[in-house]
Amino acid sequence: MIHTIDGTQFKQMVLHGAAAITLQKQQINDLNVFPVPDGDTGTNMSLTIGAAASELKKNHAAAIGEAASITAGALLRGARGNSGVILSLLFRGLSKSLKGFETADGAQLAAAMQEGVAAAYGAVMKPAEGTVLTVSRLASKRAVEAAGENNDVDYVLAEAVRVGWDVLAQTTDMNPVLKKAGVVDAGGQGYLVILEGMLSALRGEPMPELEDSSARQAKADFNVFSTEEITFAFDTVFIVRKNAPDVDLHPLRAYLDSIGDSLVIGEDDEAFKVHVHTDTPGSALNEAQKYGTLELAKIENMRTQYEDLAAGKKVQSVDDLEAVEDELEHAGEAAPPQKPYGFLAVCAGEGLAAVFRDLGADGIIPGGQTMNPSTESILQEINKVPAETVFVLPNNKNIIMAAQQCVGLSPKEVVVVPTETVPQGVTAMMAVDPELERSVLLETMTESIKNVATAQITYAARDSDFDGFQIKEGDYLALLNGKLFGTDRDITVLLESLAREARDRGAEFVTLFHGENVTGEEAQSAQKIFAGQCPDAELSVLPGGQPVYYYIISIE
Repeated sequence: MIHTIDGTQFKQMVLHGAAAITLQKQQINDLNVFPVPDGDTGTNMSLTIGAAASELKKNHAAAIGEAASITAGALLRGARGNSGVILSLLFRGLSKSLKGFETADGAQLAAAMQEGVAAAYGAVMKPAEGTVLTVSRLASKRAVEAAGENNDVDYVLAEAVRVGWDVLAQTTDMNPVLKKAGVVDAGGQGYLVILEGMLSALRGEPMPELEDSSARQAKADFNVFSTEEITFAFDTVFIVRKNAPDVDLHPLRAYLDSIGDSLVIGEDDEAFKVHVHTDTPGSALNEAQKYGTLELAKIENMRTQYEDLAAGKKVQSVDDLEAVEDELEHAGEAAPPQKPYGFLAVCAGEGLAAVFRDLGADGIIPGGQTMNPSTESILQEINKVPAETVFVLPNNKNIIMAAQQCVGLSPKEVVVVPTETVPQGVTAMMAVDPELERSVLLETMTESIKNVATAQITYAARDSDFDGFQIKEGDYLALLNGKLFGTDRDITVLLESLAREARDRGAEFVTLFHGENVTGEEAQSAQKIFAGQCPDAELSVLPGGQPVYYYIISIE
C-alpha cells in the first residue's frame, strides 16, 4: 500500500490521467444527449488536462504542493468549455489545500479533493444534480470516510473512484434528459476516467499508449498556394503550441488531407504551423487542438478573395507567415491602453466577424460550437486590446465560464457580458454607449440581450428520441433559444415554421446569418419565406460563414 505521495508521483498520476481520457474522449463525446453536432465534453476535458500534462513535462516538482500548483495553473489557462473549466476548478481547490505540502497522505488528499469540489460548486450559479458536480462531491465524501478506515493514498483514491462510478450510474435517474436517453453524465464520466488513470499510475500500471511519436522537422513555405483551382473555399493557417516536443503529427496530416488540399505542416520542438484549403476550417482547428494549444488562426474565403481581385480590389492573405509569427511573438504582451473601453467577440465565420468589427469590436476570437477557445487563448486576445477595460462577448453558453476565468489574470479590467448566442452578442454591441460608467454599460448590454430570440438550423449528428421528436441522423434541426423547436428532412419546412414563430412574436427586426454551406440562392429563398410571414419587419440577410449552423436567426 502507498501511504503518501510526493510531487513526482502526483506528476505521473496527472500524466496517466491525461492519457486515459485522451483515449476515451470520443466515447465521452458520444454521451451527449442533444442531437446537434456539439458533443465535445470529452475533447474539452482531454485538451484541458492535456495542457497540465504538457506543463508538468517541462518541470520537476519534488513537493506535491508545487506539482499541484503547476497543474492547477496550466488547467486554468487551458480550460475549454464548461466541462474543462469545472475540471480546472476541481484541481484548483486541490492545489489550494495542498499548498506548502511536501507529501500528502490519504486524509490530506481526501481533504484536497473536497476543497476542489467546493471551488467547483462556488463557481456554478445553479448547480444541477446528476452532473460532474454530483459525482465529484460524493466521490470526495467517500474519500474522507475511507481515510478514517485506512489512511493509505491508494486505498482512499480507489474508494473514491469506486463510489464515483456507482454515483455516475445513478446520474441517469437524477436527470430526466439523461434518463430518457439512457446515458450517464459525460462530464462525470470524464472526471472518473481521469481519477481512474491517476489510480492506475499509483498501482504501477503502464500508461495507456497513444500514437507513436516520430515528428519530422520541416520548414513551411506558405507562399506557393495562390494560383490553384479553388476546390475548397477557406484558406486556413494556424499555429498550435505542442502538447509534447515529440508529438506525432502523422494522424493530423492524414485527417487534414481528407478534408482539404494544399496541405503544408511545418514544425519545431515547441509548435507546428498548418496551411490547408478546406470547406470546414472549424473541423481543422478542432482536430489540431488534440495535439496542443491553438495560438493563432487566420481564415480567409478564397472565393470572396477571387471576386474582390476580379473587381480590382486589394485582398488580404493568410500566407504572410512573418506577420503571423510576429503576432504570435507578441501574443502575451498587454497593449497599452488608448481608450477606456474595448470589446472582444467570440464567433466562427468571417461574415460574423465582419459584423462584430463593424459594430466596434476590437478583436475576434475564433470559436463557437464544437470549437471552444481556451482561457489562455481568450486571455491573449484580451491583452491585445488597447483599452483599460475589455468587454468579452462569449456568444456561446459553453464559453462563458472559460472567459470568466480571465478576470484577474490580465493587467486590464475584464468584464464578461453573458451572451449565449451570436444574435445576443450583436444586440449587446448595438447597445454600447462609451459615455456610460463601466457598471452601467454592463447592465445596459446585459439588459439588451433579453429582447432578442435566437433561432438556429443545424443537422442531427445521431439518431435520437429527444423531447418528443423522433430524430434520424442527418435530419435538419431547428432550435429556438437553445431548445429543440422542430425537425424535418426538408429545411424549408423548418424555415417556414420559424418565420411563423417570428410573426407570432411580433418581430420588428429579423436578421438571417447564413452559414458556409448555404448558397446565395438558398439564402434568398429563406429571405422570401420570412418576408412573406413578417412583411412589416426590418429584414436583413447576411453571409455569416459559420460552420455547423446553416442559419443563425436573430428575432427582435
